Amino acid sequence: MKMGSNTAVVGLQWGDEGKGKIVDLLTAEHDYIVRYNGGANAGHTVVVDGKKYALHLIPSGILSPEKYCVIGNGVVVDPEKLLEEIESLEQRGVTVADNLKISDRAHVVMPYHKEHDAALEKVLSSSAGQTDKNLSIGTTKRGIGPAYADKVHRSLAIRMGDLLDPDHLRSKLRVICAIRTRELDALGLDTPPLDPTVLADSLLRMGEKLKPHIVDTVYTLHEAIDDGKTILFEGANACLLDIDHGTFPYVTSSNCSTLGIPSGTGIPGRNIDQVVGIMKAYTTRVGEGPFPTEELTETGDRIRERGNEYGTTTGRPRRCGWLDLVAVRYSAMICGTTSLACMLLDVLSTFDELKICTAYKLPDGTVTDRFIPDAHRLPSLTPIYETMPGWSEEITDATDRETLPPEARHYLERIEAITGLPIDIISVGPDRAQTVRSSPAAGAVG
Repeated sequence: MKMGSNTAVVGLQWGDEGKGKIVDLLTAEHDYIVRYNGGANAGHTVVVDGKKYALHLIPSGILSPEKYCVIGNGVVVDPEKLLEEIESLEQRGVTVADNLKISDRAHVVMPYHKEHDAALEKVLSSSAGQTDKNLSIGTTKRGIGPAYADKVHRSLAIRMGDLLDPDHLRSKLRVICAIRTRELDALGLDTPPLDPTVLADSLLRMGEKLKPHIVDTVYTLHEAIDDGKTILFEGANACLLDIDHGTFPYVTSSNCSTLGIPSGTGIPGRNIDQVVGIMKAYTTRVGEGPFPTEELTETGDRIRERGNEYGTTTGRPRRCGWLDLVAVRYSAMICGTTSLACMLLDVLSTFDELKICTAYKLPDGTVTDRFIPDAHRLPSLTPIYETMPGWSEEITDATDRETLPPEARHYLERIEAITGLPIDIISVGPDRAQTVRSSPAAGAVG
């Protein structure tokens, strides 16, 4: 991995790959850490010296106070959750001051977005009697989709910069609240009409607290590049949840592949020098949607318990299964991945044998090594596995590849051979120090 260059960190599966740990690790090599998509539906967990930090909106680089963290224009911001996150970090001794910048163009997740999200999921989940399947997407009900929908609708959207302009905000909310009240009523919510005055007062109070952080981050980032500073782009969610390239419609509402970086930050793609694709040594998924290698067996339960596979944001148990390299290879292609980080390898310790999906069998009996990002077609495919021997010993104390069991090294080598990409980072435990790097220098990171 090249020092002194701009780097993107992106998930190559359905999220929860461990991006927070890698961003925290790579922060030391960069000056600015930037979130470019998603909202408080993301959950990045970082463990430092045994202390666990769960971050949802603020980039993971906030744990290094000398670095600058930027929430880009492509993020949808829940100001209430953001302030709670800032307060929680400060209570634990983490500095949140001039080192956090928030785009004035980032759109605001409003309270009615969360109400709309939950109500729509309820309506869709009750659709089974009217169609052949449950149409619920399985969202986190954090209002992310409705906020992005308002961004596209334009006239009904509120941006972070609006929280600093009382007259403009109050004028907009008078119209928006009238429309949203009728929509919520149509969805069956028995709630009082939205009060634009109360809502504006609340938002303006939060805007006043966040005012020191709200700037035009596009200029901030371009000026940083002109000054020779380096940027680490932190993706939320993951490529298979990308609105355009994921398993539609069971996806999130933003471009969470690296293709979302230019639109979500204002930085052209030519400024991204390397892309680190984050993948688990197995596969997980939260919520609804197709999952070809899911193990609805004791194996899946065992992976879940060993990996503590419960959502950072929701606490929901994650669905677990074997590693799907057809999916990983597809995501790596889209994201322009230059190297891989293989996370949670330690979870696979004590398994007698392991499986890797290398292709799919189609309903007509033909075989393909192409991923099909369509939730209607993907469930009809059958994974074709390559079986490999597992290893019995725990590996959390490994310091380099040579100290890993031969079977673990072989597993990593097969991933590299099938994807055509080097694995530069291997995570063998949750703590920052439990990390093996192949470059720039071999050995554990402390």
